[in-house]
Amino acid sequence: MSLNSSHGAPATAERPHTHEMVVVHRVFRRESALLPRLVRAVPDGDTARAALVLGALRDYTMGLHHHHHAEDELIWPLLRARAARDEALVDRMTEQHEAIDRTLAAVAEWTPVWERSADRISGEELALALEAHRTALLVHLDEEETSLLPLVAEHLTVAEWDLVGERGLEGLPKNKRLLALGAILEEATPEESAFFLGKAPLVGRLLWRAVGRRQYAAYRDRMRAPLAGE
Repeated sequence: MSLNSSHGAPATAERPHTHEMVVVHRVFRRESALLPRLVRAVPDGDTARAALVLGALRDYTMGLHHHHHAEDELIWPLLRARAARDEALVDRMTEQHEAIDRTLAAVAEWTPVWERSADRISGEELALALEAHRTALLVHLDEEETSLLPLVAEHLTVAEWDLVGERGLEGLPKNKRLLALGAILEEATPEESAFFLGKAPLVGRLLWRAVGRRQYAAYRDRMRAPLAGE
């Protein structure tokens, strides 16, 4: 079975390959679930470990910001113009982005407090804020996949869709791109992995095989080691 562009329809050159967003969403689902657990696993007062977790949190929020900004800028206006009967859905997508931003603002309030001391109380407040963020995020991702992506496949061109992915990638620092690729490939099927690797330039594929795969595995194991005994 080939990767699909609209939840069941075969991928063609004429329709956007929207399934790639479903795969990217797996990263946000996984990381948003891991982050509060990682915060709670930090020993009281261990500011060095807290700094490592906060580095992962900042990477996560940066990736989510660029992902949503690309949608706000490149998808919603086109759908408002071409799918007027579904304007209420697009409005809801915009409102959900705003709700997610509010949850991230709450996360940001507790981040510097916990960063300074890594104490249990501020850590728990941060973890609770992260859980509230995940609740809002999952509502959005679920509806986007079931209701919004079919509209994208119907109303956007392949070039317009590809620009969304390119814009999101442009927002990632170059030294983070192999880790981002590893995060995507972690739960991808062999076919999905081949698709994402196929989109990378030759030098990117070579770097992934030579160093990126091991780099991501080492990073993943270091980050999640405290959760092994849960």
